[in-house]
Amino acid sequence: MKRQNSFVAYILIGIGVYFLLRELRIPIITDFYSWPTFLIIIGLALLIHSYTSKDYQHLFSGTIVLGLGIHFHGIEHYAFWIDHWAVYPMIVGIAFIIRSLRTKKGFLTGLIFTGTSILFMFSVKLPPTFNWIYDVTAFLEKFWPVILIGIGIYWLKKKK
Repeated sequence: MKRQNSFVAYILIGIGVYFLLRELRIPIITDFYSWPTFLIIIGLALLIHSYTSKDYQHLFSGTIVLGLGIHFHGIEHYAFWIDHWAVYPMIVGIAFIIRSLRTKKGFLTGLIFTGTSILFMFSVKLPPTFNWIYDVTAFLEKFWPVILIGIGIYWLKKKK
């Protein structure tokens, strides 16, 4: 029974700390008085719950929610933050890698997502030898939804 309520407890603690710090108006953390902070709190709660209960099924979703919260916070508050569509598949790739550290599944998928995302984010600055990558990225940027649909269908049809 204790483990079932721990996720809700972590959420309540996180939201309580958020509003307490907001009331105290500590200058260092005023940047965190925004909606992405709630995503960060939920993501951290999922990760903490997953590790404390040794039920690692929430590592993936916790990492994605935490990553999105950090990304949206970065876009809102930091001029140097990369605002590129490839950040989202990179967050998914990192989530696969983090989950694979405990479950031993999905590490290669995480590396592929993360590597491809890094390639797309920095493909603007490649030397002339790699001009063929521009054609590949243009094609993939145009048809990436079809790729997502294909991966989804593959996962549905894949035998366990």
